Amino acid sequence: MEQRIEIEGLEQAANIFGSFDENIRLIETEFQVAVANRDGELRISGDAGDAALAAKAIRALLTLSGRGENIGEQTVRYVIGLARSGQEDKVSELNQDVICITAKGRPVKAKTIGQKRYVNSIEKNTVTIGVGPAGTGKTYLAVAAAVSAFRDKQVNRIILTRPAVEAGERLGFLPGDLQSKVDPYLRPLYDALFDMLGAETYQKYLDRGNIEVAPLAYMRGRTLDDSFIILDEAQNTSREQMKMFLTRMGFGSKVVITGDVTQIDLPTDKTSGLKEAVRVLKNVEGIGICELTSQDVVRHVMVQRIIKAYDDYYNYNNKKKR
Repeated sequence: MEQRIEIEGLEQAANIFGSFDENIRLIETEFQVAVANRDGELRISGDAGDAALAAKAIRALLTLSGRGENIGEQTVRYVIGLARSGQEDKVSELNQDVICITAKGRPVKAKTIGQKRYVNSIEKNTVTIGVGPAGTGKTYLAVAAAVSAFRDKQVNRIILTRPAVEAGERLGFLPGDLQSKVDPYLRPLYDALFDMLGAETYQKYLDRGNIEVAPLAYMRGRTLDDSFIILDEAQNTSREQMKMFLTRMGFGSKVVITGDVTQIDLPTDKTSGLKEAVRVLKNVEGIGICELTSQDVVRHVMVQRIIKAYDDYYNYNNKKKR
C-alpha cells in the first residue's frame, strides 16, 4: 500500500526529514514503512494501516513546519504518539500562542496538548492546580505565565514558594544563614526566573520587592494582593499548610499550584495537602485542576534516551527473575 503527500519546496522537505534524515528514519522504524521523496511528493509504502498512520504523522509535522517550527526528534516522537491515539488533528492547537519571551529572545510555547490545557487553565482561572510527573513543564510554564502577567502590569509582584522538605538532613546543620539554608530547595524557581528575565533584571526586581522567592513557612499570616503566586512541589505540603497557603490570596491575585502526587516525601502518617486539595476543590468555581501525563513530558532527547535505556534494562531483568 502506498500513500502520497505533496510537499512544497526543498526547505520544508529538509525540515521534515531532519539532519541526516533522522526524523524520517524514526517514522519508518516506528511504523515499519519506507518513505521516499520523489517528484515533489513523499511516498509512503508499507502495510495499509501503518502507512496510513505514518501519513497522518507526516501531515501533522508539515502543519508545524508550515508555521516555521523546527522539527526535531522530540517533536516527531510526540506527533507519532498523537497519530497512534487518533489525535493528530490537535497538533494545529500547538505552538500558536507565545506565553513569554525569555531573556535570550526565545519564545516560550506549549509543546503538548496537556501543556496547552494547563496554560489555558492558568489564563482562565483564579487558581490552577497542575498535577503531573517531572518534566511536563508545570513550574516552567507557570513562571512564564507569571512573568508575562508582570510585564503586562496585570500584577505588581511575583511570589514563588515551595515547602522545604528535608531529605534525611536537618536544615540547622547546613552552612550559612537561614536564606543560605533554604536556597537549595528554591533553586528550580530561581533557574526558571533567570531564564525568563536574566540574572541582572531578576536581581533588580528582587531588590525592589517585585519578586519574592521564599519557603512556604514565610507565607503564614500574610495577605497577598495584586500578586502572581506559585506554590511548587505542593505534594510535600501538609493539609494544614495547603489550607494556610490558599487563604493567603488577596484581591487581584492569581495562584498556580504544581506537584507530582506520585513523588511524596512526607512521613507516611501525614496526608499530602496537594492530594487532598484536588479532591476538595475539584468543583469550586474559579479553580482549574489540570492533570498532565507522561505524554506531556518534554525533555532533552538524550535524557529521554537515558530514561528509556534504564526502563528497558529493569524491565528485562524483572522478566528474567520471573
